[in-house]
Amino acid sequence: MPLLEVKNIKKNFGKTEVLKGISFSLSEGEVISIIGSSGSGKTTLLRCLNFLETPDKGTISVNDEVLFDGENIKNLKENKIRENRLHFGLVFQSFNLFPQYNVLDNVTLAPKLLKKGTNEEIENNARALIEKVGLLEKIDSYPCQLSGGQQQRVAIARALAMNPDILCFDEPTSALDPELTGEVLRVIKGLKESGSTMIVVTHEMEFAKNVSDKIIFMADGVIEEMGTPEQIFENPQSEKTRHFLQNSLEKL
Repeated sequence: MPLLEVKNIKKNFGKTEVLKGISFSLSEGEVISIIGSSGSGKTTLLRCLNFLETPDKGTISVNDEVLFDGENIKNLKENKIRENRLHFGLVFQSFNLFPQYNVLDNVTLAPKLLKKGTNEEIENNARALIEKVGLLEKIDSYPCQLSGGQQQRVAIARALAMNPDILCFDEPTSALDPELTGEVLRVIKGLKESGSTMIVVTHEMEFAKNVSDKIIFMADGVIEEMGTPEQIFENPQSEKTRHFLQNSLEKL
């Protein structure tokens, strides 16, 4: 049984069709990378999964529980949306850390607000996660005192602190230079090795090829092609996929 099942998700902004019927499944411990050109719908899909956008149609299920059904949008209450979000952790491309809080407080804020344990339990868990992303020596530092790569690693620890079923990344290295990109990608690879279930929207083709169990190539609001890294990178069936990969690899 898949951990996540997405069926026929559609999303319009005004008259513009951004997602035209997206369907895929994700098993526990699996990593899916979503690739594609800007404007293909990748980020909108991720925002729909995290309930930051409301799809117009389709269903989203986690652990066989239907979290969203486009046929019953009117019955989806705000408290249910907040509850649904807890299944997903989202790491943004722009970090989105709270500048007035240090590293420890950024990681513990949400669990404390939602009373995910005693303060001592939450802080001990946060320290372990901060150590996991290699930043224990920066635990009292503020975001302005950290590099972009360090800020993104704090954002990863913050997402993990809520113990989500699925960790989602929206272009986690797009705001970083190559040296800092490497440190963030190493953390994500470590999460895969520890069995985390992840969806990664990325433009890092080598990362997608080496870390993913499955690749989704999106174009014009649809899944143009989906398969293993070997299938997508070595034997793409779609002309759009071939053209995208050729252009992407030429830039490396």
